Amino acid sequence: MHISTLRDQFPALTPPAAIYLDSAATAHKPQVVLDAIQDVYRHSANVHRGTHKQSADLTTRFEQARVDVQHFLHARYPQEIIWTRGATEALNLIAQSYARSQLQQGERILVSEMEHHANIVPWQMVAEQTGAELVKIPMLADCTIDMDAYHQLLAQGAALVAIAHVTNVTGTRLPIEEMISAAHAAGAVVVVDGAQGIVHESVDVQALDADFYVFSGHKLFGPTGIGVLYGKKALLDAMPPWHGGGKMVERVSFAGTTYTDLPGKFEAGTPNIAGAIGLAAAINWLQHLDRAAIEAHLHQLTDKAICALSQLDDVRILGRQANSSTFSFVIDGVHYQDIAMLLDQQNIAVRAGTHCAHPLCDALNVAGTIRVSFALYNTEQDVDHFIAAMIKACDLL
Repeated sequence: MHISTLRDQFPALTPPAAIYLDSAATAHKPQVVLDAIQDVYRHSANVHRGTHKQSADLTTRFEQARVDVQHFLHARYPQEIIWTRGATEALNLIAQSYARSQLQQGERILVSEMEHHANIVPWQMVAEQTGAELVKIPMLADCTIDMDAYHQLLAQGAALVAIAHVTNVTGTRLPIEEMISAAHAAGAVVVVDGAQGIVHESVDVQALDADFYVFSGHKLFGPTGIGVLYGKKALLDAMPPWHGGGKMVERVSFAGTTYTDLPGKFEAGTPNIAGAIGLAAAINWLQHLDRAAIEAHLHQLTDKAICALSQLDDVRILGRQANSSTFSFVIDGVHYQDIAMLLDQQNIAVRAGTHCAHPLCDALNVAGTIRVSFALYNTEQDVDHFIAAMIKACDLL
């Protein structure tokens, strides 16, 4: 499918929309997703709670969405797919249900230096609660993970490893296959934050042998407020519930409560029905596209943008990665917010700041960066406009 045809499916891109180069923060939604969400609310009912036809029909669609995600991730069972509000809640659920119940005083949690705060703070919290120790896996100067240090840390002992599939600042793709295999050989459980990676490559959680894999819907062209926690069934079965309420119980009395089986025991209360069905619509839409061709297109846009930026005085690309759709840069002597503001005045939307990744910025010794992230609806003309706007911004500063 041609890029112009793809763009036509995104109402947010209707002229005079801004040139949107911030898809790593959240992606625009195609019309098919907007239609799916609207249809849920047009025929509103609750799921798993009614005997009437509206509830039964919506429950079928809601559970089919779970099966769609199962197939998308190549999970073994639909019960291994838990709905959450996003990757952040999924990581907190793992930390508070799995890690808090399993970790012992002095056991080590290895977390990469390149993580989003959502894959750092929950582990800091559970370390404080259990007496476990949080240990940093350092990165190298080129913004790749230090695998020698990682293997040394594993040799010293680890109970849990938390890593990104793809980082959100520099677009670094971690060698998760090798990292998972090495962690398992050392007896550690692995949690993968797939919020960025799931957008750009097919994921087979069984082939990866990931213990947990999480992602958010809104970066995958789906709605906000919906996310997915995949966990191996044996691990999920052994984990205690995190939230209490309706639907996640078999029987409640003041003498005690018995909980329902997976996935219900982790889905208390009325779920984000429209979010789950909207996410399934996004996934089904995406799977009908040539993802390899799309990724090649994104890499071409990234290469073109970086090549042009590199010609500008004092611009530094941070940890340029091959085959990425995301990159960050700084301009020596210029505040990142000033650049972002001047670009915004020229109708160019980028992200500026620390990108919820303070440790990575600290390691690079920068206060913040300007981040550019492309999606399948971006064009070479978008890059041309961005570079022209950057030249004008640099001239003004």
